[in-house]
Amino acid sequence: MKAVIVEDEEFASKRLAKLVGELAPEIDVVTSLNSVESGVEWFKKNDRPDLIFLDIQLNDGYGFDILDDISDHPPVIFTTAYNEFAIRGFKYNGVDYLLKPIVKTDLKTALEKFKKNVTRNGHTSTDNLEHLKQLFHKEYKHRFMVKVGNQFRSFNVEDIAYFKSNEGLICLQTHNGQSYPIEYTIDQLENILNPIHFFRINRKFMVSVKAVVEIHSYFNSRLLLKLLPKEEEQIIVSRERTTNFKRWLDM
Repeated sequence: MKAVIVEDEEFASKRLAKLVGELAPEIDVVTSLNSVESGVEWFKKNDRPDLIFLDIQLNDGYGFDILDDISDHPPVIFTTAYNEFAIRGFKYNGVDYLLKPIVKTDLKTALEKFKKNVTRNGHTSTDNLEHLKQLFHKEYKHRFMVKVGNQFRSFNVEDIAYFKSNEGLICLQTHNGQSYPIEYTIDQLENILNPIHFFRINRKFMVSVKAVVEIHSYFNSRLLLKLLPKEEEQIIVSRERTTNFKRWLDM
């Protein structure tokens, strides 16, 4: 059997190929591609492989763009840096998705599922693929309008370090130390902010990846964070969110 890896991180691509060789030596990784452009070009000129390992978000677009260009694409094992809540519950016709950094046991399960369930004419389900595309092309909030006195100011999400709940009041904290109340709940923010850039670490805080400057082990399997701007209280990642937080930061 032949497989193709599409992954724009060279280290991740080489590691995946090595793991596939260890777990399924009968699968020959014939090439590793690093972009939508190179993927589209390769599939035009070469025979259809039996399996694609496909990174969802590439430097020049989405992995879906490659599949859209292939009239009869083979089964796909998706790889992604997105955490679970972005692709919750999606399984693909006997093929899986893998969260980066890829865990060897997860890859083994996905390969066993592929070998067991894929027939000669097997595909990734078109309906499921379209649903997944919608998730990853979802429009997230880009800016917040905040009332300051009698005026309104606009803040791009790139300017925001974190959101904090304080006795029911949610405040937007900018990277330069400004704090403003907003009319959202933490639950609402979790649904409207891009999960690549923001992560809810506990009941009170939703943080930007740029705001996390130090991470320390803390008792009871939790993590202690140092944020910028600095917070006086201890910022702790709750135990039930620690695993996903580590995946979010590729720890």
